[in-house]
Amino acid sequence: MEITKWIIDPTHSEIHFKVRHLMVSWVTGNFKQFNATVETKGDDISTAKVKFTADIDSISTNNDQRDAHLKNTDFFDAENHPQLIFESEKLEKIGEENYKLHGILTIRGNSKKIVLNVEYGGITLDPWGNTRTGFSVSGKINRKDFGVSFGMVSETGGVLLGDDVTINANAQFVKQNVAEKQAA
Repeated sequence: MEITKWIIDPTHSEIHFKVRHLMVSWVTGNFKQFNATVETKGDDISTAKVKFTADIDSISTNNDQRDAHLKNTDFFDAENHPQLIFESEKLEKIGEENYKLHGILTIRGNSKKIVLNVEYGGITLDPWGNTRTGFSVSGKINRKDFGVSFGMVSETGGVLLGDDVTINANAQFVKQNVAEKQAA
């Protein structure tokens, strides 16, 4: 069976997150530098194996002071853990275009199994003859599961940051021209 490789098109892809601030509003952010690859058997997306990385130094919340704080040891500890990494274990079809993506997420050297929701956008040819596929990915993780436990209680006793972090990503991939034969 041929193994097909797909690489991310970063100009048509994005990863965003949000977390509660003072439990009354949300702080949102994104990673500007990331990479992802997908391998499938032929063009069968249900066989996808995904590897995703994001560079912690590229985190952006539109506030330089907050971004610097997120990179230090209170949060991501970018100096010692420069990337977050996700590697899939399986893609489970649950509907016509909907899947559950099971895998291992590693943040700050802490690895945990997570499940993400995936909406498959299909496969198409672009005007230049490249085969493309796209996905929308969403999920929620508890930041404390990954050693991101910084949090203060305000003077009034309120929680500064929520534990749950919502993740949303849109990713477009380009099929590589060279397919490899997998040993049977």
